[in-house]
Amino acid sequence: MEKEKVVFLRGKKTILRPLNKETDLNFCWQWINDQDVIQYISLYLPVSIQDQAEWFDNLIKRKQDIVLGIEIPDKGLIGTISLHKIDWKDRTTEHGVVIGAKDCWSKGYGKDAHMTLLNYVFNTLNLRKINSSFISFNRRSRNYHLTCGYKIEGRRRKQVYRNGKYWDIVIVGLFRKEWITAWKKYQREE
Repeated sequence: MEKEKVVFLRGKKTILRPLNKETDLNFCWQWINDQDVIQYISLYLPVSIQDQAEWFDNLIKRKQDIVLGIEIPDKGLIGTISLHKIDWKDRTTEHGVVIGAKDCWSKGYGKDAHMTLLNYVFNTLNLRKINSSFISFNRRSRNYHLTCGYKIEGRRRKQVYRNGKYWDIVIVGLFRKEWITAWKKYQREE
């Protein structure tokens, strides 16, 4: 008998579900040590399997964070998507995503997962704003954020060092009203 899949949120292309240390640890560990993947996030040092296992163990303790796996049919886990620093008083949060399966880049899975998560953020959690950022050379992340409705709020000039050069961090934010327009458009897309 096949184990039934856990589905927390369902998008058009993706399923968002809680991470499972038993089945997901090795995928996450491989991705977090892949230079192609981590060039877009804040990590730059190698991560041991023990460190990655500890990260999984500590997820339950992080009351201001929600971390979900991104899964697609016929492939399984392809990445993670998260909310960080949820501020229940001011009703704000920060967003992060990693598509670790490089063969799934530029296929709309990140956008689908994000739009699904934003629906949850605004219509279930009743948060009013979500903040994010990306390194200026990351065109995929820029397009992804802007098509989800984010507005550019500023830059941290020459903030991070990648590939032998300093790069700006672009700061973006999204309110529910801005997202609604992008959500309606996304709902009409095939």
